[in-house]
Amino acid sequence: MNYIFFIVFLYIFFGFLLYSFQRRIIFNTSGKPNPPEYYNLQDTKQIFIETTDKISLLGWFYQGNENKPILVYFHGNSFDIGERAYRIKRYNDAGFSTLIVAWRGFSGNEGNPTEKNLYLDGKATIDWVLKNTKFSIEDIINYGESLGSGVAVELNLKYNFLCTVLEAPFTSIADVANKRYKIYPTKYLVKDKFDNLSKIDQIKSPSLIISGLKDEVVPHLHSILLYNKANNPKKSLFIDEAMHNNLYDFGIEKSVINFTLNIWK
Repeated sequence: MNYIFFIVFLYIFFGFLLYSFQRRIIFNTSGKPNPPEYYNLQDTKQIFIETTDKISLLGWFYQGNENKPILVYFHGNSFDIGERAYRIKRYNDAGFSTLIVAWRGFSGNEGNPTEKNLYLDGKATIDWVLKNTKFSIEDIINYGESLGSGVAVELNLKYNFLCTVLEAPFTSIADVANKRYKIYPTKYLVKDKFDNLSKIDQIKSPSLIISGLKDEVVPHLHSILLYNKANNPKKSLFIDEAMHNNLYDFGIEKSVINFTLNIWK
């Protein structure tokens, strides 16, 4: 009997810890990056975007060719934006304008990241583009990487972008948590749900979903489910040997560029 009580105690205790510290797991924040020129991002401006709740977000903006669209990059978890500079540079070199903005709590930004707050960050980013550049909403490539896919999908409920690109997306945070903590009812315990699957069919713009079949963080099945539910026009890029963070080792920017320019024309 004492053994059973001990097992129940451990189950409740560790469940309490997971519930209490879940945001530290979901939002694994990062340190401050170096300036953009450190990463060989030439002619890239460092900017600060203010959200409606007065949080200042660090961003890097590059003005490319006027006859090409702008890619707005919503990054994933655990990274400062400098760690995504090599990706941004590939689009800059192709003549695209780019904007990458760090979430609150990331890259030295103040503030607490939550689902609601990241939606505010995403909206502030799009509003900055519309107010401070010549680009319209139809010129924006809405790019969401992993955690950023939750914001990219949400923004489609408000804006009709040129297109949306989802890299290593999840159906929901609860589904990702369920993979790791199967003994707990994660559906009811997760605070920040980012329920992409319930929203994906509301995306009206063309969408490209990219995933690696060997993704060790977000199972590839998530991308399949999202793609199956997404509206046309849509396209998928599923790479046999790719994992969660090495998709650019397979040159996926070429597919993103081709997909985008075919729509842009």
